[in-house]
Amino acid sequence: MSRPAPSQARQNLLAKLGQYALHAVLCAFFLFPLLFMFVSAFKSDEAQLLRDMNSLAAFLPQGQLSLDNFREVFTGSNFLRAFFNSLFTVSLTVVLGIIVNSMLAYALARFRFAGRQLLLSIVVALIIIPFEAIAVPLLLLANQLPWFSGELGWLDSYRVQIIPFIANAFSVYLFYQFFIALPKDLEEAALMDGAGRLRIYWSIVMPLSKPVIATVAVLQFLARWGDLLWPIMVVRGDTYATLPLAMQTFFGQFPRQWGDVMAFAAMATLPTLLVFLIFQRWFVRSAISSGVKG
Repeated sequence: MSRPAPSQARQNLLAKLGQYALHAVLCAFFLFPLLFMFVSAFKSDEAQLLRDMNSLAAFLPQGQLSLDNFREVFTGSNFLRAFFNSLFTVSLTVVLGIIVNSMLAYALARFRFAGRQLLLSIVVALIIIPFEAIAVPLLLLANQLPWFSGELGWLDSYRVQIIPFIANAFSVYLFYQFFIALPKDLEEAALMDGAGRLRIYWSIVMPLSKPVIATVAVLQFLARWGDLLWPIMVVRGDTYATLPLAMQTFFGQFPRQWGDVMAFAAMATLPTLLVFLIFQRWFVRSAISSGVKG
């Protein structure tokens, strides 16, 4: 096996160094805001925090460091209630969404029925419609819907933050693309053994679908966890307020306490990092396989 010429080896080395430099710049864009947020959350001197914002000292844990900002968040805001509301609504939306969207995608991928192609086309078309375009009609609809207790209107409740977001066109499309690539041998063998379609879906298809389940869970969790528009439209008080809505209370204070804002944002960010760490193995595998197929 011949060695590359010195000039070719130098070009390869320069190309690799350029690639590493580009990766370092991209990592800086993503990591530095997180570093700034976590470091600022521990700076209890507001004047020092404002001075550091104009220099690289903003990324360094220097000066007066303490947990005072976190303590003020717990005592001066409705953080725990908002954290529970976000965790409850987002978790339920993601779990129910995985079940509902995967069942619809499995039916589209395996069953042959009249209108299947039209239904699939509608699902794909719905992906390109931004939520902002349907937010007002959805609000008017939610304001008129009855509930089992007999009351009219869903505003200021958990259900208005969960039910409208269980069905998701992009999640259906991701599941559909994964299911049509799955070999049918195991399902056909299970059919010959007398298993029903529901049993096959739950006991064979879903255990094989961990990468796409992880992808849908991460994407839906991130979308719902950071959503601010819909909670502003449908929540009226602190009882059902989620974290993004509760965080707005700090921006109405003068003078604005940036240390408290950073402490609140840091604690609100931790669950998203935890979800990604839990699902990252299957999430990365799904992204790589999608790239190979593409």
